[in-house]
Amino acid sequence: MPGYRSLATALLALCSTTPVLAASNMVPNYEVKLLMNPTAVLGTDNKLKPTVLSTFSMPTSVTKMNVQFLDTSAKEIYNAGWSPRIRKMEGGSDFELTYKKRYPVTNDDITAALNTANSEGFDSTTTTYDAQIEWGYQKKTLSISRDKTASDAGYSGVDLPGTSPSRSMLQNNAPDKFDDWVYNNWGTTTLGVSRIFGPVLAKRSVGTWSGQQLYIEVWPIKDAAGTGIEYIVEASFKVDTVSVASAKHDELVTFLTSKGWFLAQDSLKTQLIMDRY
Repeated sequence: MPGYRSLATALLALCSTTPVLAASNMVPNYEVKLLMNPTAVLGTDNKLKPTVLSTFSMPTSVTKMNVQFLDTSAKEIYNAGWSPRIRKMEGGSDFELTYKKRYPVTNDDITAALNTANSEGFDSTTTTYDAQIEWGYQKKTLSISRDKTASDAGYSGVDLPGTSPSRSMLQNNAPDKFDDWVYNNWGTTTLGVSRIFGPVLAKRSVGTWSGQQLYIEVWPIKDAAGTGIEYIVEASFKVDTVSVASAKHDELVTFLTSKGWFLAQDSLKTQLIMDRY
C-alpha cells in the first residue's frame, strides 16, 4: 500500500519536527522599549532636558539603579540564552537578583517563541517565572525571568557586591531550571568561574504619556573603544495585551519622532554591557 506508507511517513516526519506541548503556553505581558536620541534629549550635564521632563510630567528627581551581570569571560551563560543579574535600586532594602532566559521572536511570531519556551519547560504551569515580550523598535524578544532577593547588609546606597559575594548570592539563589539548563548544576558551576560585567549606574525618571506610566532611563555605558561613555536613553511602558502594545508602540514612535527625539534603533543594553565590560 504505497499510499498508506507515504502518508505514514509524512505523519511521522510531522510529529518529529513539531514540539509536543504538554500544557498551554505562558501568557506574557508586553514592555515597549524605544530609544531616544541622547543628543536631542540630554543636556550638557547628561540629564534629561526640562522640556522632556515637562512633556511627560516628570519630576526633576530621579531614581538611581546600579546593575551588573555575571558570566564567564567566554560568556557561556549569555550564549546559552541566560542573563543572571544583580540590581540595587535607590531606596530598596535588598539586592534584586534576576535570572532571565531570552528567546528571539522571529518574523513577529510570538506564538512560535512561546512554543519553543514551552518545549523547554516554561509553560502555563510555571508559576515562579514571569513571561514578557520586550517590544523594541523593530525587534521583539520573549524573556522569561525569575526574581529573587538577597540581603544588602553591610552595603550602603546603591553599592553592589564584588565578584566573590556576587557569585555566592547568585549561586545560593539559583533556580533549578537555570542551574540544570545544560547539565546538572551547570548554572552554579559556571557562576563559580564568572566575573562581573558592569556595573552600570542608571537613572530612571517616571511620568505619564497617553494614559500609560512611562519610564525614561539614562544608561551610561562604556563606548566601543572603551575610553569614553555612550549614553543610552530608553523610554518604556508595560501593558497586558498584544493589541494595546502594538497600537501604543506605533503611537509613541510617531510622538517621539514629531518631537525630534526618536532614535530609530533597537535597544540592546544587555548586549552592549556584555560586549564592552
